[in-house]
Amino acid sequence: MGLLTGDTLGPLAVAVAIFLLLVDLMHRRRRWATRYPPGPLPVPMVGNLLQMDFQEPICYFSQLQGRFGNVFSLELAWTPVVVLNGLEAVREALVHRSEDTADRPPMPIYDHLGFGPESQGLFLARYGRAWREQRRFSLSTLRNFGLGRKSLEQWVTEEASCLCAAFAEQAGRPFGPAALLNKAVSNVISSLTYGRRFEYDDPRLLQLLELSQQALKQDSGFLREALNSIPVLLHIPGLASKVFSAQKAFITLTNEMIQEHRKTRDPTQPPRHLIDAFVDEIEKAKGNPKTSFNEENLCMVTSDLFIAGMVSTSITLTWALLLMILHPDVQRIRRRSPDPWVLITVGMLVCPGRVQQEIDEVIGREQLPEMGDQTRMPFTVAVIHEVQRFGDIVPLGVPHMTSRDTEVQGFLIPKGTTLITNLSSVLKDEKVWKKPFRFYPEHFLDAQGHFVKQEAFMPFSAGRRVCLGEPLARMELFLFFTCLLQRFSFSVPAGQPQPSDHGVFTFLKVPAPFQLCVEPR
Repeated sequence: MGLLTGDTLGPLAVAVAIFLLLVDLMHRRRRWATRYPPGPLPVPMVGNLLQMDFQEPICYFSQLQGRFGNVFSLELAWTPVVVLNGLEAVREALVHRSEDTADRPPMPIYDHLGFGPESQGLFLARYGRAWREQRRFSLSTLRNFGLGRKSLEQWVTEEASCLCAAFAEQAGRPFGPAALLNKAVSNVISSLTYGRRFEYDDPRLLQLLELSQQALKQDSGFLREALNSIPVLLHIPGLASKVFSAQKAFITLTNEMIQEHRKTRDPTQPPRHLIDAFVDEIEKAKGNPKTSFNEENLCMVTSDLFIAGMVSTSITLTWALLLMILHPDVQRIRRRSPDPWVLITVGMLVCPGRVQQEIDEVIGREQLPEMGDQTRMPFTVAVIHEVQRFGDIVPLGVPHMTSRDTEVQGFLIPKGTTLITNLSSVLKDEKVWKKPFRFYPEHFLDAQGHFVKQEAFMPFSAGRRVCLGEPLARMELFLFFTCLLQRFSFSVPAGQPQPSDHGVFTFLKVPAPFQLCVEPR
C-alpha cells in the first residue's frame, strides 16, 4: 500500500471534516424542530460542553435563564439537554408528566466500570422493571427493619446521644463538626444495611467515609461529563479505572463487607438486615434471567443506600450548625448577664432562645426528643425546613431523561432528552419566597407562628423519582438537631472570622470548612 502524499492528505482531511460536520448536524437536527426550547449556540462536535461553568453551574444556568426563560436547551457534545427552572416548569415535568420524565440518561462510565443495565442500583438505574423491582424491595425492606416505627426512632435517638457525647469531648476548643456528623448519620443507615453501628474511631468506618467523599468528588465536574458525553474516550486503556478509582475502591470495600455478612447468614432465621433480605431474594430468583436480584446489584443497592443515606443528612446537619452560629438570634445563645434583656456589644438581644426555648418548654433538658414532639414545636420544624431550603444541597437534582416525547411549559421535548431539574431555582424562586437568598425561618410560619407547608419546598425532588429516604432523613434531622440544641449552644470561635454561608459546589453544595465552639447548656 502506498503512503499518503501531500496531494491526497488535503482532500482526505476536507472529506473527514465534512463527514464529521454532517454527523454533527444530524445530531443537532432536533434543535430546529418546532417548539424545541431555545439555548446558546453549540460549537460543532463539543456542543456547549466548553461553555459550561462546572465550578458554578447555578450561576451559569441563572444567566441562561435570564436570556432564554425557564426552559432552555444545551448540547453536551452530542447529548441533548433541557434545563428546567422555577416551580411551575419543574413541577409540571416531575409531577404532571412524571411517567414521561422518570427515566435516567445512560451512564457509559458505569457500564465501562462493569455495571450493566440490570446492575445499576437505585438512583442511576433506568426507569423500568429493574428499577421498580429494586425500589419496591428497598422501601418494603427498610420498613420491615424499622423505617417509620418506634424501633428505628429509638436507634436514631441513641445514636444522637453518642454524637452528643462526642461533641462534649470537644467542649472548650474549636473544631469542625462535619466528621462527627458523618459518623453518626452513617451509623443510622448502617443499622439498616449492615445491622450494626461502628465506633467513631473504627478503621472500617473511617475508610468507608473517606472513600465515599472521594467518590462523590470524582462523580462531578467536566471530566465526568466529557466521558459520559463522548464515551469513546472510555476505551483509552486504564482511564476509567484511574479517573473513578475511589468509586471502584468503595464498591470493592462494600463487596468485602457484604461477603463477611453472608458468611454468618443463617437461612433458617429471619433476615437481620437489608443484605440478608437481598440475598434471600437472590436465592428465590435463581433461574430467572430477567431478575435484577443479582450479586452486582446487591453491591450497588447497598452502596447507594449507604452513600445517599449518609451524605445528604450529614451535610444538611452541617449546614444547620453553621447557620446556628451565623444566626444566634435563631438559636439565641444564653449569656450570663445581670440584666437578661440588655443589648450586648455584638448587637444580640440577650433573652431566652427561640429554638432552645421551644425545646426547653416542650421537651425540657432531661427527656430525649421524640418525633411526636414536632407538632408542638413549629419554630424548630420551620428552622429545619429553612436549613434545607437555604442549604440547597442537591441544587441540580439527579438528571432525568424523557422516555417519550413530552411537553413542558409549551415546549416540545423529544424522547431521549436529558433533563436537568434546577431545584435551586425552585428553592430560591423569587416569585415564591419572601427572602429567597437569606436564611429566614419565617418562610415556613404564618402570622400566628404556626408551621406552614410550602409547595416549592422540594429538596428531595418530586414525582416518581422522589428520594425514597425522605422519611428517614426527616426523622434524623429533627432528632439529631433537637438533641444537639438541647445539650449545647454553638458559637463562632473567639478570634476567628465569621464563616461564609455561600457553600462549595461539587455535585452537592456543602458548607466551606468551618470551626465552631460548643458550650454545654
